Amino acid sequence: MHELSIALGIVDIAEKETRKAKKNKVDFIELEIGTLAGIEFDSLEFIWPAAVKNTVLEGAEKKINIIEAEAKCGDCHHIFKVEKIYDACPNCNSYLKGLIKGKELRIKYLEVS
Repeated sequence: MHELSIALGIVDIAEKETRKAKKNKVDFIELEIGTLAGIEFDSLEFIWPAAVKNTVLEGAEKKINIIEAEAKCGDCHHIFKVEKIYDACPNCNSYLKGLIKGKELRIKYLEVS
């Protein structure tokens, strides 16, 4: 379950940013996670309370924006939604594509006090 290490990494970033702002805790955190980032959302939700216990994130409101994956076909230039990294273009069935979005894993916003 690598979601624990992801959550602990988020805690580490939040603690560093809170110290930089000379504050004591995070009231709100907003995350952006792509559907192809390799994160099991249910596992992240399950592990979150244990990962943030006794940290600046304990008690913080959390919002996760899920970024749906999209790719652009390298042959016909059609832009399409991707569920799995190996999906073919629905327009021409080509497997040659460039991922436009969907692998994001970032903290978009922290509100500290």
